[in-house]
Amino acid sequence: MDTVRNRPASRPFPEAREHDPADADHPVQPADHEGRPLPHPEEDLEDQGLAFDVATLVSRRGALGVLGAGSVAAVLAACTTGEDSATGAASDGGGASDGGGASDGGGTASSALEEMPGETAGPYPGDGSNGPDVLETSGVERSDIRSSIDSDTTAEGTGLEITLNIIDMAGGDVPMEGAAVYLWHCDAEGRYSLYSKGLENETYLRGVQIADASGAVTFTSIVPGCYAGRWPHLHFEVFPDAESIVDAGNAILTSQIALPEAECRQVYALEGYAGSTENLDQITLESDNVFSDGWEQQLATFSGDIEAGCSFGIDVPIDTTTEPEAGGMPDGEGGPGGEPHAEGEGGPGEGGPGEGSGAGAPPEDAPEGGGPVGEPEVSDRGGQD
Repeated sequence: MDTVRNRPASRPFPEAREHDPADADHPVQPADHEGRPLPHPEEDLEDQGLAFDVATLVSRRGALGVLGAGSVAAVLAACTTGEDSATGAASDGGGASDGGGASDGGGTASSALEEMPGETAGPYPGDGSNGPDVLETSGVERSDIRSSIDSDTTAEGTGLEITLNIIDMAGGDVPMEGAAVYLWHCDAEGRYSLYSKGLENETYLRGVQIADASGAVTFTSIVPGCYAGRWPHLHFEVFPDAESIVDAGNAILTSQIALPEAECRQVYALEGYAGSTENLDQITLESDNVFSDGWEQQLATFSGDIEAGCSFGIDVPIDTTTEPEAGGMPDGEGGPGGEPHAEGEGGPGEGGPGEGSGAGAPPEDAPEGGGPVGEPEVSDRGGQD
């Protein structure tokens, strides 16, 4: 049963400051920059926040004109190894999950497409709707998300280039230029930055990109691990424009991408992915609590070399005339102590290989901060994903 995701109207966590405004070594900045008022005039220019950063980026892109937009599109096209972007169709997959609120036939009167199904963001979004908020951090607008924004901590793993093609169904299936896309996922050990124990101050594998003239955004990341109770996946949210991304409630689509089994198994045989194969053995797309109602539009198709790095592209049609919805958790699924997870799944901190939904306490011999075999503990800042 699908449920609309409720989110707070405002964010409870203030933006972090790097220094005291009264510090003599950091004089007060002018009240404006290039004719635009500074949100935090007492801070350095690079500490004005995401909205200011993105507005600066958009204005500079506008100055590039048509030639600049075409150049960006060409670069992004090259990242997909010259192949058409995959829609992820699976011959044995069920129908698409009922998440986007599309009209009969799967789209608007002006569209021949079916909307990308909406899914839950889970309890590790880092968008301010459940604890920490990376979207208020300067520097989150980036293409390479392998390292934390304010530290040298880098997520190790097999390289993955991710291209999402955002399509405006209501406008006649045209590229949704200017849309803001926030993408996040777990690391090779099944841990989420900002939430997993020891990673509360890390921000790796999270980032924002603004869609170019072709509607494309591309992220450089790694293949995520497989933790108990969930199929390997990526999370993402789409916002109508750069300014709206500072409030998670403005998302016009929240969904997930399923990764292909064959390539994941090859990756999980490599160093750094211990436990992922065992967890993948215990889950299928049919039994996954998010993808079980259909994954045709959400299944990525990899290309490239597994050891050297691979890539995929996927189309994301969005109907902006309908209310955004997110897929709910199947009835009867629970988490620790019988309480339901946000995704009906066991996540970091729950169970070992083959623990299914991850209900119950982690095994006593599970290594602290371990990978998918002994699921990493999660701090008090979040629930189960």
